[in-house]
Amino acid sequence: MALTREQIAQRIAKELRHGYYVNLGIGIPTLVANYIPKGMDVLFQSENGILGMGEFPTEDQVDADLINAGKQTVTVVKGAAFFNSADSFAMIRGGHVDLTVLGAFEVDQTGALASWMIPGKLVKGMGGAMDLVAGASNIIVAMSHASKDGASKILKKCSLPLTGVDCVKLVVTDLAVLKLENGKFHLLERAPGVSVEDIKRLTEADLVIPTEVPEMIF
Repeated sequence: MALTREQIAQRIAKELRHGYYVNLGIGIPTLVANYIPKGMDVLFQSENGILGMGEFPTEDQVDADLINAGKQTVTVVKGAAFFNSADSFAMIRGGHVDLTVLGAFEVDQTGALASWMIPGKLVKGMGGAMDLVAGASNIIVAMSHASKDGASKILKKCSLPLTGVDCVKLVVTDLAVLKLENGKFHLLERAPGVSVEDIKRLTEADLVIPTEVPEMIF
């Protein structure tokens, strides 16, 4: 069975490391803050001007003035800092973010991703995604493996306008964990109950499949 949004975030949280400064994009990536491994010290940065973003608030913790870049209410950890967008993007463009997690409409085997526009639909703008993929040393993409009509979103070449090129390192979809290396996607893990054949069928890009592909463990 395909992973839920929460399970995708939970799997990505395993890629966090002690001391990381991490930016979480809008959508599934924001959920990663709920699954920090116990005992690990990670600082989440939000491009609207927060360093030290915490988990989503419970009903009695909600502060309508405390929001992330996606306008969702959030909490902050002890010692958190607030600043303007100029300082926020100085952090991002200066290479001070260790990891960026963001969603995408498409990724391809050249390391490019398309995450901001579908022609013919309402476009809110690229936001900070272009800066994030250019400034962070590591990029993880959280996304669905295929569209609702079964078309692959893991491609040889993106068809939509690009957000960044040669930047994607790891992709976690609702079906699999894929590492991009030497112009090919390598299948590292599969979602529980999902077969290698299902993943292969829904992947247009070149896919390297080892003899044994373990299921994800949560």
